[in-house]
Amino acid sequence: MGVETLEPYDDDNIFARILRGEIPARKVYEDDHAFAFHDINPQAPTHVLVIPKGRYVSWADFAAKAPDAEIAGFVRAVGTVAHELGIEDSGYRLLANAGPNSHQEVPHLHVHIFGGKKLGPMLVTS
Repeated sequence: MGVETLEPYDDDNIFARILRGEIPARKVYEDDHAFAFHDINPQAPTHVLVIPKGRYVSWADFAAKAPDAEIAGFVRAVGTVAHELGIEDSGYRLLANAGPNSHQEVPHLHVHIFGGKKLGPMLVTS
């Protein structure tokens, strides 16, 4: 079930609970702006989620509300995680879903990092 609308941030979403330490996660990276962890249902040999520590539902929400330092820190964290995962040379894909048509499942901004194999077409049509 995806996010029905881009409503105000829900402090009880699963990623907020992971950030508070209420739900365990296999941490890959953490700094002042971001937290990265392995996806529990990986879609590629490497599948890591990177989330900002702030309360943002989508990229648009993040772009509108986050201070410049937080935006820069989060974007740098995504790049750092890809580098630390060792997938830069072979290539990787970033994916961020926003809203109901994208099948966003958690109402907290997150970026998927996929790698470790040839990933195929960018979009699946059906």
